[in-house]
Amino acid sequence: MRTTPSARRGASRLGTRAHALALLGLFVCSLASCTPGLATRHRALESELGPRAAPPADLPGSVGHLGSGSLSRSELVREVLERNPTVRSAEYAFRAALSRYPQLTALDDPELAYGLAPGSIGSSSVNDAHKVELKQRLPFPGKLRLRGEEALARAEAEKHNLDSVRLELAAVASVLFDDYYYLARAIEINDEHVVLLENFKAVATARYEAGSGSQQDPLQAETELAHLVHQDALLRTRIELVSQRMNALLRRDPHDPLLPPPVSLAPVAAPEPQSASPELALGRRPELRAAASRVEAEEASVAHARREFFPDFTLVGAYNSLWQEDDLRPFVGLSVNVPLQIGRRRAALREAEANLGRAQAERERLSDEVRLSVAQARSKLREAEHVLMLYRDRLLPPAEDRVAAARAGFETGRNSFLALIDAERSLRTTALGLEKARAERSQSRAELRRALGLLTAEPREVPAR
Repeated sequence: MRTTPSARRGASRLGTRAHALALLGLFVCSLASCTPGLATRHRALESELGPRAAPPADLPGSVGHLGSGSLSRSELVREVLERNPTVRSAEYAFRAALSRYPQLTALDDPELAYGLAPGSIGSSSVNDAHKVELKQRLPFPGKLRLRGEEALARAEAEKHNLDSVRLELAAVASVLFDDYYYLARAIEINDEHVVLLENFKAVATARYEAGSGSQQDPLQAETELAHLVHQDALLRTRIELVSQRMNALLRRDPHDPLLPPPVSLAPVAAPEPQSASPELALGRRPELRAAASRVEAEEASVAHARREFFPDFTLVGAYNSLWQEDDLRPFVGLSVNVPLQIGRRRAALREAEANLGRAQAERERLSDEVRLSVAQARSKLREAEHVLMLYRDRLLPPAEDRVAAARAGFETGRNSFLALIDAERSLRTTALGLEKARAERSQSRAELRRALGLLTAEPREVPAR
């Protein structure tokens, strides 16, 4: 079948237009910096964030959901992490930073323009003349990708900040739990020694009335009792302050009652030896990971500032009926901006490089701080373990024996009442020191876990020693 010259010309024009459209599509994709890898990274961050949760309601006066019978460390930490507004604030910062990615990687809105030749309206010599024009600005290749990399790096920094907030709050809640336990035990020990001193006073009074003792002995006992009453008031004020801080972490009224602490303290689990390395902490601490993400963001910002020296493009498509020939009415064009403001672009590049240097210096500072915090936390834990062993094995047993011996000696007239009072005071100080050492060992473990980037874990259910 033979084709006419006009048919061949038409087919040629169709082929040329199809080829031009294909090239135009590749050009647009190149300019728009199609980066499916960044989109996958963005979806992964969104999946980690999860759906937005409604703020929890204030807790009621009863805290039975924190445990039954006594307060639990693990439940306290869990409730603090779920309810504290600091966590939600950091989560919203993460959401806001993550929402920057689709804004910074999207093309500008296209511009649509319409015009007409007024003289052509109602003219008998020419047809109505109209012009429709569509413009789309396209950044230089790579600019959108760099914007996306910067946005995602800043979002990842906010994610690590959220992890850091959770780590810090867990450690604070755990430390408060240990303080709460110690102060409750201190009040109990104080009450036990009030009863003990009242017994001593009764014995001293009986000996005085029988003529075998001094009048100073019951008076001395009364003075010691007054000191214990004062100590009781101080301890109850301190435990009230700790309770108020715990309620504040839980978003409760400061004066709401809390469940009593456990009878024996289950300490925070000690970090495993293989996870206690400072080098592992450098890769695990969320503050350092956030600093590394900020460095990545500033590197992308520097690369983008360098791309600003290259022009952007504007793709133009138009239809102009002013042309009488139909083939001349469609129009496609491309325009570029001329980046002549070199001084402005150089200043922007210097600013981006300075921000990168600051981010790198901050990362180095945090690295030094992490190494120091791990070393100090390990030293404090060794000291706490030693102090606990000293009170438990070396100080408490002889203090108990000394009270028993002093009481027997006083009742048989072999030693003074002052020796008995001194022995009781020593036993009370030692018993308080033992409970303080137990709490400080647990707090030192929590501090070491925090320094290593480990969340305060479920406490070991071990008997207190």
